Amino acid sequence: MNSITKIILTILIIIIILPITLHSNKQNSQSITITFWTLQLGTFDKYINNIINEYETSHNNVKIKWIDIPYSEGEKRTLASILTDNPPDLVNLTPDFSFLLAQKNALYTFDKENLSQFLPSLTETLKYNEKYFGIPFYATSAVTLYNSLLTNNEPKTYDDLFKLSAPDGAYLTMINFAENDTLLKILNKYNINSPKTINSEKSVQLFSKFKTIYDTNLIPKESVTQNHRDALEKYMSGQLEYLVTGANFINMIKENAPEVYKHTKVLPQLTGDTGLYDYSLMNFVIPKKSKHPDSALDFALYFTNKTNQLEFAKMTPILPVNKETLNDEYFTKPINNDLQSTARIISANQLKFIQPPLKNKKNKKELNTLSANYVQQILINNAPINEVLDKFSNDWEKLDN
Repeated sequence: MNSITKIILTILIIIIILPITLHSNKQNSQSITITFWTLQLGTFDKYINNIINEYETSHNNVKIKWIDIPYSEGEKRTLASILTDNPPDLVNLTPDFSFLLAQKNALYTFDKENLSQFLPSLTETLKYNEKYFGIPFYATSAVTLYNSLLTNNEPKTYDDLFKLSAPDGAYLTMINFAENDTLLKILNKYNINSPKTINSEKSVQLFSKFKTIYDTNLIPKESVTQNHRDALEKYMSGQLEYLVTGANFINMIKENAPEVYKHTKVLPQLTGDTGLYDYSLMNFVIPKKSKHPDSALDFALYFTNKTNQLEFAKMTPILPVNKETLNDEYFTKPINNDLQSTARIISANQLKFIQPPLKNKKNKKELNTLSANYVQQILINNAPINEVLDKFSNDWEKLDN
């Protein structure tokens, strides 16, 4: 082969290979990495990694970098990252903290159409200034358990419950007044959810009922100080007729108190005069400084699609937020004599009829502390209800300002 032929062949090879090389380089330059944070979901690593692998396989230019964070560090680390120019692209948070970030204009917002796969009752709670700031992830909604050895009454509301009695050696129920936002959630079921309504005649009547069941020993004196785990222990020992609790505790009752479990029946969660149910929700947010918000949203919607939500719900007693998943027979068809499946169906249905959460989210912890302090003044110190609620109203007003 002469030198001229060699030169021609070399040029031809370059002409053929160069476009391929350029195309390959262009593809590589377009590849992106989505940083994805979850809160204490490390025990579901196989499930999450499978979803990530499936997504990456169908999106050749996207890589997902998953980081699981301890629940207690979620808010602090998220806030610190958002203050930088390189935050994660998709973060699992609570709606309360997400709302605070939305107020600071720190989050990417979505159109209603982006969230069409989710239950509308939930997406409507993830709004600030009429803009959607969160993507629902999963939910829970408590049910009411009762021991049929102690009672056969099936109350629907707290008012119904307060009219009942308790047999010797047992209590009607146990309300953990000082634990987190338990009291505020009960008040909210009566639309007592503002400085004005906390000092209303309806509020006075409700606190009077709390005082009556406390003074007449229909609830344990420890209701003012102890937490939900203590209430669960009392139910398992046969001391409570009724317990409002998460469906996830049913298996604990089955394992630790089989006799009580045998006689346990499940009802919808007790409501107030609104007839609506409270719930807990976890969501995803996309920080405004995310470099890939559209891809982060696409991955979030894939992560919460019908199939993935159903698989997650079968692994742990949470409720899906995807409409199609909630219509699956797993959430509509009870298994004979299976208390867990009955509770799952009841709680899933409750998500369609939720009480809107408290509008005040700026100082939720301080508000929880106020409610605990003031209910203790009424129940333990016998302070006049009107005077206490007047102080409560004034302090709540200060928190709002």
